[in-house]
Amino acid sequence: MTKRRLLKSIAALAACTPLLGWAAWPDKPIRMVVPYAAGGGADNTARVVAQHMSTALGQQIVIDNKPGAGGVIGEDNVAKAPADGYTVLYDASAFSVNPSLRKLPFDAAKDFIPVSLVATAPQILVVPATAPYKTVAEFLDFARKNPGKLSFASAGGGTGSHLAGEALNEQAKVNLMHVPYKGGAPALTDVMGEQVSAYFGNVASTLGYVKSGKLRALAVSSSKRVNGLPDTPTLAESGLPGYNVVEWNGVFLPKGTPPDVVQRLGKAVQAAVNDPTVKQKLLQFGLEPAGTTPEAFAKFVQDETGRVSALAKARNIRVD
Repeated sequence: MTKRRLLKSIAALAACTPLLGWAAWPDKPIRMVVPYAAGGGADNTARVVAQHMSTALGQQIVIDNKPGAGGVIGEDNVAKAPADGYTVLYDASAFSVNPSLRKLPFDAAKDFIPVSLVATAPQILVVPATAPYKTVAEFLDFARKNPGKLSFASAGGGTGSHLAGEALNEQAKVNLMHVPYKGGAPALTDVMGEQVSAYFGNVASTLGYVKSGKLRALAVSSSKRVNGLPDTPTLAESGLPGYNVVEWNGVFLPKGTPPDVVQRLGKAVQAAVNDPTVKQKLLQFGLEPAGTTPEAFAKFVQDETGRVSALAKARNIRVD
């Protein structure tokens, strides 16, 4: 063999070696970073999905909770992790909110690869059971005739309940006063106690109070009705066409992760979400199972980020 042919053979072998390596992925446990506290909604959902994915991939997926700064600490950890497929980000709606409300140590649009949307979470617009308004139209009419009298609670600045309320303000041209709380539980308590006029609560935490008659549901925030409340209209059906504000969960990888790994991980997420047992658990959590291609999820994240950015500017939304 001539020297030239030998060099070509060595180069060809070197070119194939990475492909052989990625074909064996995963050959060790995968770390799934959840940038929120253990026991919360995103954490519980991540554990259900990860368990099924572990079986499909043949490797354990270890949940690593890194809460703080509205998800930024955990997101930054993944952004700076090796792009080898062994560090995964399981994030929520904050991923598309943070770029507009916080100074980030990374570029959310460039430093991550969207893998798959896991699920969406519609919210229920609830008011005290004794409130004089029984429909969205009556609620908004009251707000317009009594400026400054109605308020809406949120689980904190920049949360889904905050953005849903501000989106209602913007589209309906009303000015409900924002009352932020440190979590959804105290917000719900004060709505039931008539200290606050309204609240956008997730299905899991709010539906029981509606069913028991402690709260009245006026509408849901998603584009379609909620299974548990088939007679409760959407806000779009209630005179606000196009209104569709949902929270969501999804999976990301650091930029530079090989495409084959992205695709395989994405298929594992989709398989998990479509598993009947997993799907049933997600529905019990008040989530609408999704499961999308990386390309579809990238478009979804781009659209959500743009929507939040426009709303933040229109309503002058900031995080203290």
